Amino acid sequence: MQIDGSGRVQLVQSMPVLRPDEQVLLLMLEGWRNQQLSRNLRVSTIEQRLRCVQRFLGHVNEDPWNWTPAMVEEFSADLRTVKHVSHSTLRGYHSALRAFTSYISNPDYGWDRICERYFGTHPAQVFFDWNTAPHVQEYDGRPTKRPYTREEISALFDHADDEVERIGKSGRKGWQAAYRDAVMMKIAYAYGLRFNELRHLQTVDFARNPHAREFGAFGICKVRYGKARRGSPHKPRSVLTVWRWTPGVLEDWLANGRGEPGTLDLFISERGGLVAESTLLRRVRRYCEELGLSEGLDLHSFRRSYATHLLEAGWDPRFVQDQMGHEHASTTGIYQFVSDEFRRSTLRSALDRTVNEAMQRGTEGGAS
Repeated sequence: MQIDGSGRVQLVQSMPVLRPDEQVLLLMLEGWRNQQLSRNLRVSTIEQRLRCVQRFLGHVNEDPWNWTPAMVEEFSADLRTVKHVSHSTLRGYHSALRAFTSYISNPDYGWDRICERYFGTHPAQVFFDWNTAPHVQEYDGRPTKRPYTREEISALFDHADDEVERIGKSGRKGWQAAYRDAVMMKIAYAYGLRFNELRHLQTVDFARNPHAREFGAFGICKVRYGKARRGSPHKPRSVLTVWRWTPGVLEDWLANGRGEPGTLDLFISERGGLVAESTLLRRVRRYCEELGLSEGLDLHSFRRSYATHLLEAGWDPRFVQDQMGHEHASTTGIYQFVSDEFRRSTLRSALDRTVNEAMQRGTEGGAS
């Protein structure tokens, strides 16, 4: 058997097949990998999908040409009741496994003929709408996730600065890592960045904004690793600086914290590479626990807070949408966790305006 670059299998008559079940499975996975590569999917996405298939294989202990819909339901029930995975995680498993079974059951790729010859059966699609998790709404994140309030984010940043000072005075190692993480938190909030966008920032990604010269060399942040669509490269965007304290944070980090590592990367790990998400997440969680902040706050909460605080301050929703890099306004609306105080003041202002207009019309009518 041979696999071509598009994932199609061909039987080579002159070559005997030893342990056909193992050989066919390995070639199926290799062929599916090639088929996904031909669709321009990222290698990391393909590897993650392959891990989903491997996990399903380990759970059902059956080869793909013997899979049944009942196995799908048992696997899903185990993930939900025992592993307690989220809705989005379960849907991700279903999506990957459905794509794999669509590939091996498609006659164009030849696996039906191979399986009929060696096993007397053929692979079939076993993932259907009635036994998989549907995607029925745009946002299915956990309801506990929320943005920081202004008071919380101020306390968090102050605590991060205090930790840098404390570690520095103690003479122990780690002050630079603590300083780096503190700056990363502030820049994530300053530009509403996802973590992958944040970790890939370089010194050359900042430029002057001719319409906001007060920000100096940091008036614009060029985001090169924006969230990509499926099968597409990263989507770049430019984010304008809005908080007046942002340039000072960057200038101080470049002058006193980052040093001269011989690279353009803005944030460097202790080993000289890019900072891992788990590294920053652990520090954020520890600081939140030390401050007694409630659950639901994480790295992405900096992005939620950015949108929320801009909208609360009266910035135009279309401007916030462009800053966030959202194609649709409804996506920005997901992040619009406007505070109760802002909602009350907005409602009160609208009601007062309505009453004043009504009284003014009454006065004008009486005068006439």
